[in-house]
Amino acid sequence: MLPSPTPPSSQSIFRLADLSQQRPTSFDISPDANQRRQLAKELGFRALRKLRFTGKMIASGKKNWALKAKLGATIEQECVVTLQPVITRLDCAVQRRFMPAADLAPMENPVDEIEMDGDETLEPLPEEINLLSVLTEALSIEAPDYPRAQGAALSETNFSQPGVAPMTDADAKPFSGLAKLQEKMQKDS
Repeated sequence: MLPSPTPPSSQSIFRLADLSQQRPTSFDISPDANQRRQLAKELGFRALRKLRFTGKMIASGKKNWALKAKLGATIEQECVVTLQPVITRLDCAVQRRFMPAADLAPMENPVDEIEMDGDETLEPLPEEINLLSVLTEALSIEAPDYPRAQGAALSETNFSQPGVAPMTDADAKPFSGLAKLQEKMQKDS
């Protein structure tokens, strides 16, 4: 998990031993403007206009825990083409399952290659869960990696010596020569 962007408050850290096994424990985190500014800086955003993380911690069996939450955020990033502001609204579900490390599949030989389990929500059970860390991780995963402003497109730039036809993207394709050969064969027949 990513480190917490701001010093966590007692409301954002759940010590699992203190939570009820009988009923879910609800949470609702809405970082203030200063926390949003720090988090935006950490994640490389221009701004985080709105941010809310709500959900429940639910006991699952004797030792396991599940986090089920909703993340809502309005992110301002730079367009990768024009550097203009791009506003993105995120509304997504966040799920994590925590179980004791001993119950997770052990690696017999750490040097051997292993196939990754398809369950990306499964994590080792810590003594306490920092909800700001979970929020930060979910936000970094869900935010667009390459945001583009509406209508932004890369223009094609050609470099060649005078009198020489510049190479285009179509020319660089490995089978473009076959198309020319096919045209030549059709002309010859």
